[in-house]
Amino acid sequence: MREYEDVIGFLGVCGPFQRLVYCLLSLSTIPNGYVGLAMVFLADTPAHRCRLPHLNGSLVPPGAPGEAGSCSRSAPGGGNETEACLDGWEFSTDIYSSTIVSEWNLVCDDAWKAPFTGTVFFSGVLTGSFISGMISDRYGRKVVFFATMVVQTVFTLLQTLSSSWEMFCVLYFIVGMGQVSNYCAAYILGSELLSKTTRLSFGILGTCSCYAIGYVCLPLFAYFIRDWRMLLLALGLIGFLYVPLWWYIPESPRWLLSQGRVEEAEAIIRAAAKMNKITPPEVIFRQDDCTEFIENENKEKQKLYSWTDLFKSANMRNITVLNIIIWMITAMTYYGLSLNTPNMGGNPYINCLLAAATEFVSYGAIWFFVCYTPRRVILPFTLLLGGVLLLLINFVPEDVHGLTIALVMMGKTGVTGAYTFIYLYVTELFPTVVRNMGLSASTMASRTGSIISPYIAYMGRYNKILPYMLMGSITIVIGVLSVLLPETKDEELPEFISQVKPLQWSSRKPKHIANCGQDGEARLENGALKTRE
Repeated sequence: MREYEDVIGFLGVCGPFQRLVYCLLSLSTIPNGYVGLAMVFLADTPAHRCRLPHLNGSLVPPGAPGEAGSCSRSAPGGGNETEACLDGWEFSTDIYSSTIVSEWNLVCDDAWKAPFTGTVFFSGVLTGSFISGMISDRYGRKVVFFATMVVQTVFTLLQTLSSSWEMFCVLYFIVGMGQVSNYCAAYILGSELLSKTTRLSFGILGTCSCYAIGYVCLPLFAYFIRDWRMLLLALGLIGFLYVPLWWYIPESPRWLLSQGRVEEAEAIIRAAAKMNKITPPEVIFRQDDCTEFIENENKEKQKLYSWTDLFKSANMRNITVLNIIIWMITAMTYYGLSLNTPNMGGNPYINCLLAAATEFVSYGAIWFFVCYTPRRVILPFTLLLGGVLLLLINFVPEDVHGLTIALVMMGKTGVTGAYTFIYLYVTELFPTVVRNMGLSASTMASRTGSIISPYIAYMGRYNKILPYMLMGSITIVIGVLSVLLPETKDEELPEFISQVKPLQWSSRKPKHIANCGQDGEARLENGALKTRE
């Protein structure tokens, strides 16, 4: 059977068709940059005090008669007795006209609901991670890509009609499902439509940079739109700009072939050739190519490999466990830093804009490192850099606020670089037969970390230094652990579990089948050899 890449090789690498797909799919990830992180402004807690009826709703200055605190006020009888905020709260409008906190009084006994809103969103992201691959394999990349974009847009708009915090959270959960499913579908579609030489650029410079553009747009929109409902409305309406993409982004020919739809796949390739001004061969996909492709796909699905294979052998187990730890902590730190910008002091809009700007620096640096630096250097360097800079904040005097912000932003640059790089590194560490499962396990671990992250940021309301100490310490720990991962740059990707490299603390070779090679592993797949390394 001819390889798919060889069959479509006549299209070239970077023609008009490839450039169009590259740009449009990259631009489609812009909303992903602001949908989840909008919580920075939607759920921020304005300055507030108990409402005192006799002052007609005005805020009471500290030390005034009948002084009101944020969660209690002086009792009518006088003295030192206090009572709860029986008449609700008054919220400052100096920074925001309204947030979901001021809308539904998510303060004092209900203060936990503000960070939990972010946890609900990331729980939706985790759920979407489970189902996005399955629905994409069943219904096609293009259909899922646009369907999830509709879900993300429509349910974002529906959030503006929320009449309660509970309703807002339910809708936000669905938005989270749509957001990650849309991003995954765009990434898969681009990977299958573009050539091998442009996939790396698409994954780091294309989708990631456009994600950062969306992140930058967030504080700009929020600065001019201070009401949370109108902000969500403006952000949601942007999704309709992507409707025309339906007529420009094709279905994946590779997926169509796996479904036996040869004529549709060939029509897309011919249209691409016409756009590239290339004359295609008379027959692009032979029927026997399609038949063998489908048979190989079915065989792949019927293989004996399962999730347990990620833990059966020593080398595979070490790689899996270490990746799960690294992914979870990296995601927790990345989102913890991103969501903590309102607690840094100063202008929250400028803080968020600076945090978004660091994304571009990170992606550019990682692109350079990936091209010219060993893999075993990149991950420890970025993690240790980020962790050390965050720990240094503890030694900065409180009145030197600018230096604190600079250290936070430089630390976030390192963590963002690590978070970007591990998507590439993990695909090189896991063998082909369990690569998808290894990537799925790692991404689910990262979603778990992101679910925790709102509470890391929430600590900053009570102690500004504590979140940085916590995130910096655990980032240094995983930075040290990442040194154990093997080198993969310019090396053949492992095909079978027997080819997985050991961690660098040991040079022990796998037993029993270490020298079996592909033939031995093939016998293993067929059940003739049951021994794992």
